[in-house]
Amino acid sequence: MSWLEIVLRAASVLAAFLVLPLLVGQTEHKVMAHMQGRLGPMYAGGFHGWAQLVADGAKFVQKEDILPARADRRLFRLAPAIALIPYLVALALVPVHPGLVAIDVPASVLLILVATGIGALGTLIAGWASANKYALIGALRSAAQLVAYELPIVLSVASVALAGGSLSLMTLGQRWQPHWLLWQLPGAVVFLVAAVAEVQRPPFDAPIADSELVMGPWTEYTGLRFAFFLLAEYAGIVVLSLLFSVLWLGGWHGPWSGQVGFVWTLLKAFVVAVAILWLRIAWPRLREDQIQRLAWLTLVPLALLQLALTGVGVVMGW
Repeated sequence: MSWLEIVLRAASVLAAFLVLPLLVGQTEHKVMAHMQGRLGPMYAGGFHGWAQLVADGAKFVQKEDILPARADRRLFRLAPAIALIPYLVALALVPVHPGLVAIDVPASVLLILVATGIGALGTLIAGWASANKYALIGALRSAAQLVAYELPIVLSVASVALAGGSLSLMTLGQRWQPHWLLWQLPGAVVFLVAAVAEVQRPPFDAPIADSELVMGPWTEYTGLRFAFFLLAEYAGIVVLSLLFSVLWLGGWHGPWSGQVGFVWTLLKAFVVAVAILWLRIAWPRLREDQIQRLAWLTLVPLALLQLALTGVGVVMGW
């Protein structure tokens, strides 16, 4: 691989990392505006509120960057980067078309799961470093949620990896079969629910519940640092939606996949992202005990059942 190709791949991933999360954010504005009758996001800039995201960016840039006096300064500054950068690494590993991936490694599925897990630690570090009781409580909730929902994600992905006989996301996408839509459906449901909890989106936003904890681990953050946490949240939605698209929806498989396969991958991921956004508007926030009960008493047993079912299917040659 030449230096020029490396630079082009890196630039492409960075461009996608900056554009796709912002597209999800803009879509959220519109979905919420339609479902909740919000007028503001529909007027900024004129046609359909196209400038709402620009206005939000200008607002964050103009806000004062405040550093609490008793905060751990190094960790406080580092937390937004820890929350954001792992999703950039994960995005570089997700293929959108056969041969169209920034970095193709043999165990890309495992590396993506590790990266997303590290990204969730940014919220924990932010709460600890802020020297704020509300932030600390939110960080503890975030840690409990990460421990509870990382296991269902790993088990559901392991089921697909067992079915495809590989830990390479590219290989699993190529080996995907339409009957997996039914065979792996329980694992797909587990992954989608756990993915929403992983990025701490409603109804699993107890760590940052504004009615209880101000803004949880983000309470002391202002300006661009706060915006980086929001960007990390949307980047997490993008990465997990793309991963769901490739593993359970066949990614680039579809009509004329040889020519426009990447379009199918992105469209399927966009549908999943919209479903995640819809949950924010349609479902009330769960209590902390309900979040833990759902993970340990429902998702983990269902993921184990899916793994056992996949094992039987592989042995029988399904």
